[in-house]
Amino acid sequence: MRRLVLVMVALAALLLAACGQQGAGASGQDAGGQPLPAASEAAAADEERTATSGDGAAPEPDDFYAAPVEQRIIKTGEVTLEVQSVPETLGLIRAMVAQLNGYVGGSQAGTLGEGASLTVRIPAASFDDALARLHELDADVKAEATREENVTTQVVDLRARIDNLQASEASYRELVARAEKIEDILAVQSRLDEVRGQIEQLTAQLEALEGQAAMSTLTITLVPRLEPVTQQTEEWNPGQELGNAVAALVGIGQGLLNALIWFGVVWLPILLLLGIVALIVLRGVIEARRRMEAPRHMPPVEGPSAS
Repeated sequence: MRRLVLVMVALAALLLAACGQQGAGASGQDAGGQPLPAASEAAAADEERTATSGDGAAPEPDDFYAAPVEQRIIKTGEVTLEVQSVPETLGLIRAMVAQLNGYVGGSQAGTLGEGASLTVRIPAASFDDALARLHELDADVKAEATREENVTTQVVDLRARIDNLQASEASYRELVARAEKIEDILAVQSRLDEVRGQIEQLTAQLEALEGQAAMSTLTITLVPRLEPVTQQTEEWNPGQELGNAVAALVGIGQGLLNALIWFGVVWLPILLLLGIVALIVLRGVIEARRRMEAPRHMPPVEGPSAS
């Protein structure tokens, strides 16, 4: 009887152990032996924690070295071209500017025989290409000047100041939201408006610098090419030369008349006064010398003769 009880207890223990193993397998696997999604996510989370901790930590981005700052350079230039046909060259230049994704900011053109000038804005990357294309035109380059101004430091400084002011603006907005007294709200709002004004001013300066650096300015002046005979004929103007000669003669006459006026009004009275003073002095000197020489010519006085 005792042996039967022991056998039954052993069978129950084996049955419970089998059920426990089956439950443990069901909690992590399905009927096909594949991991369940929850178990997979837990394993992935464990692997991620293992990969990001200890000696196996994944390398983090290196923020110590700042990214290189893009250079901001303002390019400007002036070019003077002597061309055969001003209207035709104007058309070629406008087409060239359009091909370079630029635009004509302003232009001034006269008649067919007169010159023209135009100011174009082109991308900074195409500035040298535009100059090269101008040299390829049927024109003589009479003058050329280019300038480059590096404004990178100014751009970086403006951005930093704007960031600081925006952080201050956010702080002031929080203070306004938490303020309870009217005077506190007004004080913080006043400071907030001042900071906002500074942000707008600096933003306008930054946008101006960015725009000048992004789009270069090139001023092009066109002058018509003249033939030698035509040039000499146009340069000689008899009427103008006659007018210049008459003007020179009138100028000489005016100069002489001005000299006579100054002599009669200023110098003549001064000279007369000086002459009178000189005559008085001269007369006094002559009179003094005459009185000094008179005793020398007087005969000596003889005393009484002895008897």
